[in-house]
Amino acid sequence: MTAADLVPQVRAGTIRAVDALSAVRSAIEAREGDLHAFLQLTPEIARAQAQDVDRRVAAGEPVGALAGVPVAIKDNMCVRGGRTTCASRILEPFIAPYDATVVERLRRADALFVGKTNLDEFAMGSSSENSAFGPVRNPHDLSRVPGGSSGGSAAAVASGMAVLALGSDTGGSIRQPASFCGIVGLKPTYGRVSRYGLVAFASSLDQIGPMTRTVRDSAILLSVIAGLDPNDSTSVPTPVPDYLERLEDGPKGLKVGIAREYFGEGLSPDVKAIVEGVVARLASEGAEVIEVSLPHMPYAIPTYYLIATSEASANLARYDGVKYGYRANDPENLIDMYRRSRSEGFGVEVKRRILLGTYALSSGYYDAFYLKAQKVRTLILQDFRNAFETADVIVTPTAPNVAFRLGEKTADPLEMYLQDIYTVSANMAGIPGMSVPAGMSDGLPVGLQLLGPHFGEATVLRVARAVEVISGGSPRPGRASTSA
Repeated sequence: MTAADLVPQVRAGTIRAVDALSAVRSAIEAREGDLHAFLQLTPEIARAQAQDVDRRVAAGEPVGALAGVPVAIKDNMCVRGGRTTCASRILEPFIAPYDATVVERLRRADALFVGKTNLDEFAMGSSSENSAFGPVRNPHDLSRVPGGSSGGSAAAVASGMAVLALGSDTGGSIRQPASFCGIVGLKPTYGRVSRYGLVAFASSLDQIGPMTRTVRDSAILLSVIAGLDPNDSTSVPTPVPDYLERLEDGPKGLKVGIAREYFGEGLSPDVKAIVEGVVARLASEGAEVIEVSLPHMPYAIPTYYLIATSEASANLARYDGVKYGYRANDPENLIDMYRRSRSEGFGVEVKRRILLGTYALSSGYYDAFYLKAQKVRTLILQDFRNAFETADVIVTPTAPNVAFRLGEKTADPLEMYLQDIYTVSANMAGIPGMSVPAGMSDGLPVGLQLLGPHFGEATVLRVARAVEVISGGSPRPGRASTSA
């Protein structure tokens, strides 16, 4: 069931929260061994939460907006008293002393915490193969990746092991796995959702968002986690609208922008045909399709990988074996402790990005790389501002292809980085981006991306709902996917 279906029945007492949780637990028992979507399951916490919801319903007391809904949380968000590892050995022993703001808001909404999901280490990856604790597999085909870095959250929702999940998106880490797993993934406007308690990768790019089976559930979950947080200085005091109010209004009267820069070399013909087919249907239902230009889009990948790695280099400097996390055994001295703790604690991809970022920030190279990247970032932002003067939303593919095979791109970091070619620009501009299922190619899901102006989530959701109706919604993994 969706959250939209489940909550009213839990409130009415026709479905008990403990029974909803039991159904999800059965799915976990059946699928988790194949998928490895979770790093930590929390059945005792979830059961206590479910029993509390059922007790209050029976007593006629009010319950929250997500009462009885099983939710999975990406393991780079702090949950008080439990491990938060970021899928890294360096944080393997870390116990979070507080809740992230989004987790606190889920608690107040009476969600049930199923567990912490697997990811690329420190959210650095596009395939969920970089986890120190083993890769996640795609529920539609176990030989393929689920996308990354929020691959565990995507796989959990797609396979029914959670009704809702939280992911984080620094350059496409919600949207790309949503596309590969055939679910809905929304990266909100930067500042719309608090980052307090999210372990930082790149602070000016990171954003938490919903991963769900339906657009309506994304709207419901966003309503719960959005809003000003005094603990996050980048949180914006813009009022949170009713995201459900115009959800069913359809695309009529809206201007849908198509940027040809997103439909060029490297895009799978099947993906292109599916996205263009959905756009044609939107036009037939009353949307006005117009062409827009984003001329600096070709510079998005190099710009992103300079800014993101530079911020990662600074953010990950705190993991030195001193205050918390992994510490090397029997170091000879302080410098040896720093060197060995970081060398042994970080994985290959994290080290690569730290090195790239440190180089870009180093004396003599700062102006040539990091500063220039920030200037190009401003040009990318201006491109979007110009485009949204005429378009209400912009439609693109989410990824250039369907889910690729495990191990297929690990030997070539650049080829892996290009998986984010259509998603990174939204993070640099700080605008909302959403992936919604658009169809299937060779039995694998294809996602369509919708980009909107700052705080334009309501319009993005409205168009996403229209796409969902056109495409038939989130495809369920077949039985054949249970064996590689």
